[in-house]
Amino acid sequence: MSDGELVRIEWRGRAALLIIDNAPLNLLNAAVRSGLLAAIRTAAASSPERIIITGAGRAFVAGADAREFDDAPIEPHLNDVLRVIARLSVPTIAAINGSALGGGLEIALACQCRIAAPSARLGLPEVTLGVVPGAGGTQRLPRIVGIPHALDMILHGTLLSARESHDIGLVDRVATDPVAAAFDIEPKYLATMLVADRRPAPAAHAHVVSVIAEDSARRARGQKAPVRALELVAGTAVWDLDVGMNREREAFLELRESEQAKALRHIFFAERAASSRSCYPRSDRAIERAIVVGGGNMGASIAYALARVSITVTLVEMDVQRATDARRRLSGLVEQGSTRGGLTEKEANNISSLINVVVGLDNLGAADIVIEAVFEDLAVKQSILAALGDILPSSTILATNTSYLDVDLLAESVAVPERFLGLHFFSPAHVMKLLEIVRGAKTAPETIGIGFALAKMLGKVPVVAGVCDGFIGNRILTRYRQIGDILLAQGATPSTIDAAMRGFGMAMGPYEAQDMSGLDIAYANRQRQLSDGRAHARTIPILECLVEEHGRLGRKSMAGWYDYDEMGRPRQSALVEDLIVTISAKEGIARQALSENEIIDQMVIAMIAEACLILEEGIASSAQDVDLVLVHGYGFPRWRGGLMYHADSLSPAYVAERITEFSSVDPLSWRVPSLITKLVRDGKSFAATGIFR
Repeated sequence: MSDGELVRIEWRGRAALLIIDNAPLNLLNAAVRSGLLAAIRTAAASSPERIIITGAGRAFVAGADAREFDDAPIEPHLNDVLRVIARLSVPTIAAINGSALGGGLEIALACQCRIAAPSARLGLPEVTLGVVPGAGGTQRLPRIVGIPHALDMILHGTLLSARESHDIGLVDRVATDPVAAAFDIEPKYLATMLVADRRPAPAAHAHVVSVIAEDSARRARGQKAPVRALELVAGTAVWDLDVGMNREREAFLELRESEQAKALRHIFFAERAASSRSCYPRSDRAIERAIVVGGGNMGASIAYALARVSITVTLVEMDVQRATDARRRLSGLVEQGSTRGGLTEKEANNISSLINVVVGLDNLGAADIVIEAVFEDLAVKQSILAALGDILPSSTILATNTSYLDVDLLAESVAVPERFLGLHFFSPAHVMKLLEIVRGAKTAPETIGIGFALAKMLGKVPVVAGVCDGFIGNRILTRYRQIGDILLAQGATPSTIDAAMRGFGMAMGPYEAQDMSGLDIAYANRQRQLSDGRAHARTIPILECLVEEHGRLGRKSMAGWYDYDEMGRPRQSALVEDLIVTISAKEGIARQALSENEIIDQMVIAMIAEACLILEEGIASSAQDVDLVLVHGYGFPRWRGGLMYHADSLSPAYVAERITEFSSVDPLSWRVPSLITKLVRDGKSFAATGIFR
């Protein structure tokens, strides 16, 4: 396809319509930019009454083609193309028929007028790729909507609906057919509109900028792009436009080459690949009806997530009181979605109408999929799955939401294990994007394909895991916490470990996270691992003492690894720190001061080592899958590219060297996985690692 075909011109009277046609998303690669520049010049040369820019299909322009980011910039650059548009003497209108993201929105910002379809989504999400808008977004947007709204959109990567965009002045009109509206708009009305480049500098809003800067520093800890974006947007209050545009371009080019941007692109492409695994059959089977067994926090959240995508759900509890509690949880989720999640009254009512809470397994009716989500007890789950297998058609897919239990043992209670799999949702299930699809020994490939189809419907990132204790994520988490406990015994405290890991970029430290989820849950899991003979060779019994001797269960009991005041604010606990010192002495461990880097090194390398064992065993298909699990399920910093991408930044040789050093001090806890030895020997990277494809 030639550049001219990628951007074509249609004349209607004296008005020129430029249609960007690079299916399916009209991404702005070099050929599209070249075609757009040529079309603009051709149209302008004919002295049209107006120039309208729109996209073919369902998208306006969904952004730049991120695949070009790894190459040298190719002319014409988008900022140069938009400078031509912004300086035309002819009125320009962006008819935003669909997604206008990144460079797509920057095209619209360079136009005099913007008309959007009701379904359009608008945003500048470049910071999520480790860069800033590079074609005027940080300079034109504040001149149109003001600095506070611009900062909200750019720093947080916020996507706005057409109506929301109209409310803040980003869009001038909302129309079902934006192209027709662009032709019909009155010339007198057009004449009153100023292109952003001719508008005055926006008000500074110094206090708002200060508050947003403080919030961004907390939310985007360690990230470079949000800091630069804030500087660029705030600068519009005092800089000339050309000065700001030049500084924006410099920042974009600098950040594009940064390690953070490369890491974020890695995750971006891993996410895109996750939902299209060719080794599993694509399922065309409709998922219209579901049964969820268990109406606790997880089960209710799964039911709510299913209903949000218009799946009819029967939520099963085993007695009247539990059913009443489940209805209350569902009502709370719908109310929360209405107040915080932007659900309309119609959407909220539709979700409520799609979920029916029942007592017992009798008369459930047909369903395409059943998800068991009761508490983590092997016998209870086996009993429920056996009963479901007896009463449901053989075509129904059976799934368990277990976090740790052996899916193959659960499959033994199912009459047709080929239709059984694990679907490990993360809490809260309607928010967290990760879905571990657990492949049992007898799970049919077609069943895995249906798991992928469900993940796509729910907008989740699917990762296939084999059967082991904790699958991919929870197995790594167990190892992470085990090394944390050893570091406590060696001289650290919960607060120093939590602070170190937050400094590394984790969303939360391991001990504050465990306090939030509940020490009783971690305790029960460790007891199960001990009874199964699956616990690590070296376990420091601090958790057991906190639960058994002191009844400290975390936030729910106002005491866990930390003490909590009446407002729920944590503070260091003298009892816990004294207990750690006592246990260190009993274990014969000499305590010493540990630096932040020493803590980070052991905690992160412990996760890498466990991930290597998981890859050796075929539990994870690739290093890329491990990255997705840790980023989307466990708060690993996205801007580090995920665990194994970060491991490559350290190098297999460095990881092997450090594990060898740790092993000389603590051989029970450390050994170099054979996979790492092989990678060092062959000069290969973790990224190349994969067992099953």
